[in-house]
Amino acid sequence: MKKLILLGFITLFSLLEAKMLDAIAIIVEGEPVTTAEIRAIQTQMSVSKKKAESLLIQDRLQKSAMKNITIDESAIDSKISSIAAQNNLAVPKMQKILKEQGTSWSKYRSSIRNAMKKEKFFQENVLNTIPEPTEDALKLYYQNHPEEFFVPENISMIEYAANTDQKMKDFLKTKNKKHVTSRSITKKTEELNPTLLRSILQTQDGSYTRPFNAGNRYITYKILSKNGKVSMPFEVAKGPVTVRWKQKQQNKALKDYFEKLKTNADVQYIRE
Repeated sequence: MKKLILLGFITLFSLLEAKMLDAIAIIVEGEPVTTAEIRAIQTQMSVSKKKAESLLIQDRLQKSAMKNITIDESAIDSKISSIAAQNNLAVPKMQKILKEQGTSWSKYRSSIRNAMKKEKFFQENVLNTIPEPTEDALKLYYQNHPEEFFVPENISMIEYAANTDQKMKDFLKTKNKKHVTSRSITKKTEELNPTLLRSILQTQDGSYTRPFNAGNRYITYKILSKNGKVSMPFEVAKGPVTVRWKQKQQNKALKDYFEKLKTNADVQYIRE
């Protein structure tokens, strides 16, 4: 009997402990934030509990602020088609890949809808508060963040060329080399035009760049390896510098927006 009573207490304690582990910690505009979510953010992002709470509060405030934003299903279809095209995939093929990875199509569409809602919210409420950068501001950012603007010194790749756009598309889908010519090349980054260099830097080793119209032919590059390290001159780095500067300003503007929103929001701390 004592063993049964003891077992009962242990079971009850375990249930209470499990409940405590996933209890409601904060309520933001009627939306709960659980202790389990806070711990997950702490682990995934390697941040303090306070920072994790702040991020989750911002997430709930953003959801509340976006509740009246709608996205047409046709806009979601267009976005998905664009993503598939960028990856040289047909939409049915993308559906199959997602299913194999354990992601349902409805869940994927929902994630795209949420991303588009966030983008629309950002454009309507935050973007217009960010000024265009001056040349001096960009140069200052470049000088203060030199580690962000190193590039490989040289790049080994295979150049594939086709005389029509369709032949190049067919090659990228099938990797059949019947209608393309190829050659192995190694280029110094300083020899590459900025557009091609950006595309190459964004392409993982072993993958192909998007096709380029070279006038009388279409070219894509399979990146084999990126070697060495060299600092980009400001004139070459100006594009990436502008992107990084704007990202910094956007993050600050978004944080400021939600800090102001938070002062008037209904935020209840239930549990420490």
